[in-house]
Amino acid sequence: MYRLLTREQICKVIEGRGAAHRVPTNFNFWTSTDRFGENENRAKQLLDKYPNDFAAFPIVTAPNYDGGDGFGLVKELPPRDETKKGLDAQIIIADMDRLEELIKFPPADFVDHSQYNAPDDGRYRVGSWWFCFFERHWSLRGMENALTDFYVYPEQTHKLYGMLTDYYIEVMKMAKKVYNLDGVFTSDDIGMQTGTFFSMEIFQEFFKPYYKRLIDAAHELGMHFWLHTCGNIEMFLDDFIEIGLDVIHPIQKYTMDERKIAEKYGDKICIWAGFDVQQTIPYGTTEDVRKEVRFMLDTYFRKEGRLIMTFGNGITEDCPIDSFEAVLDETFNYSKKLAEK
Repeated sequence: MYRLLTREQICKVIEGRGAAHRVPTNFNFWTSTDRFGENENRAKQLLDKYPNDFAAFPIVTAPNYDGGDGFGLVKELPPRDETKKGLDAQIIIADMDRLEELIKFPPADFVDHSQYNAPDDGRYRVGSWWFCFFERHWSLRGMENALTDFYVYPEQTHKLYGMLTDYYIEVMKMAKKVYNLDGVFTSDDIGMQTGTFFSMEIFQEFFKPYYKRLIDAAHELGMHFWLHTCGNIEMFLDDFIEIGLDVIHPIQKYTMDERKIAEKYGDKICIWAGFDVQQTIPYGTTEDVRKEVRFMLDTYFRKEGRLIMTFGNGITEDCPIDSFEAVLDETFNYSKKLAEK
């Protein structure tokens, strides 16, 4: 009933060279069907019914040897904290002056990624790893330290981000070779519900140059660069566009004005629009869900492309199966109507 979009069609959409006969989707990427409990099989059937236009491949960036050791990058672990501290309060590296001594990156090809490979079926191929700079930073230093390191340990923070950048570039080269990727995706939650975690000055000094290196490296390898970042990151969008970011996710509901974002940036960057999973999915009716899908498509769709639809984050246990179906069904049917106009 629904034809898969080809790699060429997706590239045109991402680069703003023309929309396809419907909006590309990859709802599968953010859906773990076991979250639906007794409706798991129905969720699987729905995902099978509606095409997933992207082939996704995991890029393992570090072995997690001990179930929470700073993502496998730290050689000498502190005693495990048995208190009920939150994840963002755990401190793996207490002394920033010991960064180079404590962090040891494994070879970029330490995992046999070929086990995850799949025959090329003509779809766009995107590889993904989680936690890029800030998320990796606070996972090693704890949130409070991470937010003050920019001021207290600026030299060491640059050192950490530079080390990560060098390693990620090698990982991207490996992933391109193994998977023949068209794009790479990573995450870095640098926004909150009401604004960013840090100032423009901090972003431009500590993030922008390292993101530019990653994006330039991806482009040199013939890949697009995708980024997920939760919260209100409107202040940083001009800079991300300037350094060549290709795809941004999710333009989080209730943190930014979608119409304003679409009007100002919709022709400059591909918006991987994320359907709200915080409020609309758990608390809205199926008609509320369908209405929100139409609003999103009306807001972001353009004849030049630059729009992909998905969820705003991972589906959780409070997602009604009927609402899940409504998102998929309305997206496919309404986006076809828009494309035909």
